Amino acid sequence: MMEREAAARSWQPRRRRLWAFCLPCCFLLWCRPVTGIEPTATPSPSPATPCAAFTQKTCEECVKNTKCLWCHVNSTCMDYPVRKLIPPSSLCKLTDAYWAICWVNFEAMIISIAVVAGFLLLLIGCCCCYCCRRRRSRGRPSEEEERFIRDREEKRMQSLQRKHERKVKHDEIRKKYDSEYSFV
Repeated sequence: MMEREAAARSWQPRRRRLWAFCLPCCFLLWCRPVTGIEPTATPSPSPATPCAAFTQKTCEECVKNTKCLWCHVNSTCMDYPVRKLIPPSSLCKLTDAYWAICWVNFEAMIISIAVVAGFLLLLIGCCCCYCCRRRRSRGRPSEEEERFIRDREEKRMQSLQRKHERKVKHDEIRKKYDSEYSFV
């Protein structure tokens, strides 16, 4: 019975967290059909101007279209090679290539993203280790608690031993005096 209650108590915080996550999601799913909120229809895009049309213009005009890559060396705007993740150096050097924003070149953007991703992975790893250590230490008593439990058990055993010795002594006394006075 107590195990069930303990299991139910340990489940309650997880249930609260689950509700805290599910409730907003359910509200959003329910809200759309009831209130009549429909996703806004995006107008069909006009035929996109080719990236080559922005050659010899500014970087800002070129990178407004995310399909375009600006090469600063020869001021050319070209189609981003989507089949390759990183544009080859034969197309444009990474230090001279700009995509999406003109104030950070492609090489610096890749390095920044890698540093941020590495930091996040390290942070997640540290959090996982911390949680595992807490969960492991929560399951077993600490050294002080173990010492306290051992001392308490030793004292209890000593007390029981003294109690037994007193009982034996009382029984001996009782036998001695009961036998002396039983004939009177």
